[in-house]
Amino acid sequence: MVREIGVPVGMKHHPAEFKADAVALCRSKPGAMVKSVAADLGVNTETLRNWIKAADGRHPGGHSAPPAAARTGGDDVQAELTAAQKRIRELEEERDILRKAARYFATETRW
Repeated sequence: MVREIGVPVGMKHHPAEFKADAVALCRSKPGAMVKSVAADLGVNTETLRNWIKAADGRHPGGHSAPPAAARTGGDDVQAELTAAQKRIRELEEERDILRKAARYFATETRW
């Protein structure tokens, strides 16, 4: 059975923004399995893998050159890593300040 011309029943059309967010979510969880992220989002595992390949500039199911960042010798990757590490330090510092403030206010509000 076909819903639209050439689109079998059961296949969903996801907006490009949803696909980009799904890929970003998968990449933001380094230890996460594609399978678990796909299940959380309600998409097929292979569909998510294809979106990741497309985002990397590879054709789903095919073999092609690595992404441009990998071909440049890693300069861009190193700069991005350094920026990410700096941001992590800032966020950890903010988290620690908030924890201290929460402890302070918790002791102040006790009768």
